Amino acid sequence: MNTMSKHEEYLEKAKSLSRIEAEQLFSRMRGKLARRMGDKKLDPVEAIARQLAFEDEQLNEWRTKVAEIRTKSKH
Repeated sequence: MNTMSKHEEYLEKAKSLSRIEAEQLFSRMRGKLARRMGDKKLDPVEAIARQLAFEDEQLNEWRTKVAEIRTKSKH
């Protein structure tokens, strides 16, 4: 059984990223998250973890919408 919370999983993923991968995630950060990191209110690893979680959520929403579209197009 996996006892690690989702947040902890994203933190571990963030820590294991290469410098280039981390920089790519930083470049995709928007708005409040980037400002909080810039204001030193948020640790860079925490910011990367939150960005990873956000992107996973967006990807799941996209997959759901594509599945709906495919289902509708078959009928």
